[in-house]
Amino acid sequence: MSNGWLARYTLGFIYIYHGLMPKILFLSQTELAINQAHHFLGLAPEKIALLGGVAEIGLGLLIVLYRQVIWPVILAMLGLVLLLLDIMIMMPQLLVEAFNPVTINIAGMVLGWIAWRDHLATVRSKQGLDD
Repeated sequence: MSNGWLARYTLGFIYIYHGLMPKILFLSQTELAINQAHHFLGLAPEKIALLGGVAEIGLGLLIVLYRQVIWPVILAMLGLVLLLLDIMIMMPQLLVEAFNPVTINIAGMVLGWIAWRDHLATVRSKQGLDD
C-alpha cells in the first residue's frame, strides 16, 4: 500500500470516527457548545450534531470508497481549514485544550496533501507524463 493510500484511508477514518463518536453515539458536550454558539437556523444543537455527524461519515466513506477521484479529499481538506477558522473565531478557548482542533486538523490536512500528491503522481504516470 502506498503512502497516498494510507493517508487517504486514515483521513477517511478520521472523518468517519469524528462523525460517529462525538456527534452520534456519544454526544460531546463540547460539540453541543460549539453548535449552540452558532444558532444554526434555529435548530437544536443535538440535531446539528446529528446532521454534522452524518455528513462527516458520508465524506469519510467517499474518501475511502471513491479512490479514483480526488475531490472528496480536497473537500475534506477545505473543510478542515474552514472548521479550524470557525473554532478560532467562535470558541478560541478550545485551541489550548489537550485534544484540540489545531493538531487534528493540521494532521488531517497533511494526510490530505499526501493523498492528493500521490493521486497526481498516479494520474501523471497513467498519462505518460512521468520523467
